[in-house]
Amino acid sequence: MTNTDYQSDTIKDVTPEPLGARRIVVLISGSGSNLQALIDAQSHDRLGGGEIVAVISNIADAYGLKRAHEAGIEAVALPHREYDSREAYDGALIKVIERHEPDLIVLAGFMRILTPRFVQRFLGRMLNIHPSLLPAYQGLNTHARALTDGAASHGCSVHFVTEELDGGPVVLQAELLVTSDDTAETLQEKVRAREHLIYPIAVQWFLEGRLQFSAEGAKMDGHLLPEHGMRLSHADAAEELDEDLDEKLDEESQG
Repeated sequence: MTNTDYQSDTIKDVTPEPLGARRIVVLISGSGSNLQALIDAQSHDRLGGGEIVAVISNIADAYGLKRAHEAGIEAVALPHREYDSREAYDGALIKVIERHEPDLIVLAGFMRILTPRFVQRFLGRMLNIHPSLLPAYQGLNTHARALTDGAASHGCSVHFVTEELDGGPVVLQAELLVTSDDTAETLQEKVRAREHLIYPIAVQWFLEGRLQFSAEGAKMDGHLLPEHGMRLSHADAAEELDEDLDEKLDEESQG
């Protein structure tokens, strides 16, 4: 959190009042479906009092920028190809982000490997979501790799960002049982639905002060979380998403 959350006052007996909503900056590279989930949560007051103050993309024509504009959120295009190096780009990105004084930075499909300088600048207040049950399948092509390995379960993970790619402390996961009929495309669809479910929850916890980063790992209400963080089971996630209901309706329509 920033150190400007409360107004200063020369009268020591006066309790400072909060300045207002916690400020969120979202980084994207593409369509911004997770951004939309956060926008929807904000509109229903389910972001822990947070407000998305800016959306920044390294791709100028990313559809997520249109989502931001339509929601009345400042949309900023900062194309990485206009910079000579990763370090130069991240330096410029730091300046743009800091202008918005965020309490939290949310990576929502931001397809850039971050420099150590960038990570250290925002360490402890930067979250990412990854389409696997970390630490399994760090990196790309997670759905195809899970199918190739014959994985029985798959899913997604919200984690704090550190210098290790997809290796920061895991906060929250949502599990998906893999069926014999699944393809990389069906897994992507099912996992994405779970991303939209759990990402706003993790953001809410952080902004409420319940979720914290520490040298030991992620902590929830002061308690150190296990390696996989908290996990929403397949059954619980399916119930939240009405997946079982959808399947039942499909069966009834075919009967």
